[in-house]
Amino acid sequence: MSLYLVTDRSWLGNRNLPDVVEEAIRGNVSFVQIREKNINYQEFKKLALELKVITDKYHIPFVINDNIELAIDIDADGVHLGQDDMETSKARKLLGNNKILGISVNTVEQAVLAEKEGADYLGIGSIFNTGTKLDAKVINMDIIKNIVDSVSIPTVGIGGINKDNIHLLENSKLDGIAVVSAILKEKDIELSAKNLSRLVKENLYDDKDI
Repeated sequence: MSLYLVTDRSWLGNRNLPDVVEEAIRGNVSFVQIREKNINYQEFKKLALELKVITDKYHIPFVINDNIELAIDIDADGVHLGQDDMETSKARKLLGNNKILGISVNTVEQAVLAEKEGADYLGIGSIFNTGTKLDAKVINMDIIKNIVDSVSIPTVGIGGINKDNIHLLENSKLDGIAVVSAILKEKDIELSAKNLSRLVKENLYDDKDI
């Protein structure tokens, strides 16, 4: 879960998303979530299948944002849900026990409930202000630490994290970071991912086994 890429084609210009995702994986991205807005089901399915070919090639976990139907349809590795989406327990029942279920949280209560109802990992945020999700609520470091301490499943920080502010997460206890523009807006995708991967190890892991 160390370096988790969330897709958003709006950052790509004329670049091709599958190509960009492959470059990011070569740069040590370890987990991929497809999150594309303003796209119909068939277009979303086509794009997700193209990405799945890439993630399967590199044995990288691949999850679908929000859409359990699509995750089941294409046999993705799992799904990631927000607090306004389906209840965690219902999602787990639909997915079964062999698929990955991630849940976004910003309170201890949400985190504890998500783990109890079958979540495999948590996306905690927003860590910083982000242009990707303008209505996201920023949470402070004490809340982040309390959430991490309240669960036994992996935790990933999301929201505005980049190479210039990741050092502020040094004592957060997070298992990794999820990013969008910190990789996708860069000219050299592979290099930016490698640099972020190195910074994750330096700032989040210290002497922990990785």
